[in-house]
Amino acid sequence: MKLPHSSPVQKFTPGRIGTIVVLLAFTGYYLIPGMLPIDYTNRGLISGFPPPQSYSIYNRHHGVKPNVVNNYEEALALAKKENKPILLDYTGWACVNCRKMEEEVWPEADIRKLIEKEYILVSLYVDDSKGLKEDQFFAYKTKDGQKDVKTVGGKYARMQVVNFENQSQPMYAVISPDEKLMTLPVAYTPNVKEYLNWLQAGVDAFKTGK
Repeated sequence: MKLPHSSPVQKFTPGRIGTIVVLLAFTGYYLIPGMLPIDYTNRGLISGFPPPQSYSIYNRHHGVKPNVVNNYEEALALAKKENKPILLDYTGWACVNCRKMEEEVWPEADIRKLIEKEYILVSLYVDDSKGLKEDQFFAYKTKDGQKDVKTVGGKYARMQVVNFENQSQPMYAVISPDEKLMTLPVAYTPNVKEYLNWLQAGVDAFKTGK
């Protein structure tokens, strides 16, 4: 790569050759396989920056697939039908830490099994720009006046702020089918054991009614 005023390269120094070899090896061995429909695709070193594997054109899903995406009412109805607690996943399309949780924590065997067996998982994207139906528009008061909510993301962003006084993502909360909070919500929790213990506490609280 030459800039307009760069002098011609007379020879490649050992340092430059070494850099080229390392970058080519990194690309060929580590990055290119991530573009292919093979099992060896987890790019742990850069996890969270590229889209997760569940977004792949090959339709491969290695994590936990939400029961419902961006429809709280549908998740609530399903939870009542199956008598399971709801795992609220406040997330965002542009949330790096959300993708890290989806790629590095949720796929762990114990966590995946617990979520799929015991929970109704609903992912609520607070930055979804899809418009609400006109009869679903609503307004809320702010210190600067009134603000109208006309998008799906805006609806769930307000839901998170009003109910949990939190507006960061990811944020996870466990509620019962009658919308009672089962445990204290948690944010980004990369420690697998800690997150598993939190999930289990939500299940235990739901089953014991405490």
